[in-house]
Amino acid sequence: MRINKNHEFTAEQIRDFVVRGMQEKKAQDIVVMDLRNVKNAICDYFVLCSGNSDTQIDAISTSIEEEVYKASKQDPWHKEGKLNREWILLDYVDVVAHVFKKDRRAFYDLEQLWGDAEIRVIEDNALMTVS
Repeated sequence: MRINKNHEFTAEQIRDFVVRGMQEKKAQDIVVMDLRNVKNAICDYFVLCSGNSDTQIDAISTSIEEEVYKASKQDPWHKEGKLNREWILLDYVDVVAHVFKKDRRAFYDLEQLWGDAEIRVIEDNALMTVS
């Protein structure tokens, strides 16, 4: 079991910071998957989005890191995919951000894979609020 080093911020707050970072760079199809009631889930939330190009995907992931750090002084516990820029994963322990190139997102289809999760679509420019 992983331990969140920064207990000052809830998973819901980190989730909201991630969404804001995605919105800053015009990420598309932002979805929050609530995994708290899913058996054997690896975290509380997945936050997914899509980008149109390698450049946009990189910019979105950088924006997420900046927003989360600015608000919480927290860096990702783990990150993957920065080099290939088709699927970038930023792991904040309780919240995992997935930034996909559109075709990769369709291929991996995490929404279907984690079908038991409660899924919330974030409308363009709608701000998340702590649940």
